[in-house]
Amino acid sequence: AYIAGGEGAAAIGIGLRYGKGEIFHKIEGQRPVYWTGPSVGFDLGGDASKVFVLVYNLYDSQDLYKRFPAGEGRAYFVGGFSAAYMRRGDVVLIPVRLGVGWRVGINAGYMKFSEKRRIVPF
Repeated sequence: AYIAGGEGAAAIGIGLRYGKGEIFHKIEGQRPVYWTGPSVGFDLGGDASKVFVLVYNLYDSQDLYKRFPAGEGRAYFVGGFSAAYMRRGDVVLIPVRLGVGWRVGINAGYMKFSEKRRIVPF
């Protein structure tokens, strides 16, 4: 399976991320998916990114709608690229981001996926 979408993120020590996309699953088909994620660390700036998430070992789409812990480092100066590795149980996510903005730092947080858009990122 994979997810294609976009997100916006900003941080001043504490960061927030909001994203929206479509999950494409071989058996369960295509459906909308949303994600949020708080973070904390030495992080400053903001960015908007196109996101492509490789999803491994997802046999039931409901296993996606949980929190996936993540640690990231970013350096965007006008534009940038980042990739991460997240795992919860057998499900592995590899989000690849290509974006614009100005952001530099390292942080720890999580991504929480849901079937509905959420304002509160926790």
